Amino acid sequence: MDYKSQIDTTKLPLHVAVIMDGNGRWAKQQGEQRIFGHHNGVSSVRETAEAAAELGIKYLTLYAFSTENWNRPKDEVDALMELLVHTIGNETPTLIKNGIKLDCIGNIDSLPKSCIRELNEAKEKTAHCDRMTMVLALSYSSKWEIIQAVKSIAEEVKSGAIDVDAIDEKLISSKLCTAKMPDPELMIRTSGEHRISNFLLWQLSYAEFYFTEKLWPDFRREDFYEAIYKYQNRERRFGKTSEQLAQ
Repeated sequence: MDYKSQIDTTKLPLHVAVIMDGNGRWAKQQGEQRIFGHHNGVSSVRETAEAAAELGIKYLTLYAFSTENWNRPKDEVDALMELLVHTIGNETPTLIKNGIKLDCIGNIDSLPKSCIRELNEAKEKTAHCDRMTMVLALSYSSKWEIIQAVKSIAEEVKSGAIDVDAIDEKLISSKLCTAKMPDPELMIRTSGEHRISNFLLWQLSYAEFYFTEKLWPDFRREDFYEAIYKYQNRERRFGKTSEQLAQ
């Protein structure tokens, strides 16, 4: 089925989040080390980003490295950081060509200095791009993010800058890493796993979830189109009944 031709471009999600899972398993199927899967996953990132930008998606957030990933074997973590630096530098011209701005969320200060430098350079070079923003979640944990938000609000209450009664959803959202972007309306996870792994816990509260058996290195633009098409064919009720929506 040609999913792209079936997509209604007037009803696109503004923000799509993706958990890029299955690189290690894909590599093992090829008889290779886990990092081989991560290398091949770069093509999937490129195709997904280009497909999203072509459709008109405004924000694409990719779960690239979680705080829990620091617990993986040192050799794998070192190789991932090296791959990250190499990929950002190589892919920046492609981002500019496609009008894609690069941004990142997470505990960025915990990354190696070389990664921070490459990220900052890429962000500066793509700052003028306005077709789509691609956000990399790096050294990211939703629990960490929420804890930082709570601490920030607590400090403001302690100093008298705000009253406890002023704490609401809007205030909490404004303290999160994603404060400048809309919450994701669709979350895609590859590899057949059905969990969100500490990713955007607050922001995904009303998102549609799409799970596919495809391992991330096998995920291509047609797979992204299929996810968007199936998202558009779901009824989003936000707590209401189907009859209320019809009215």
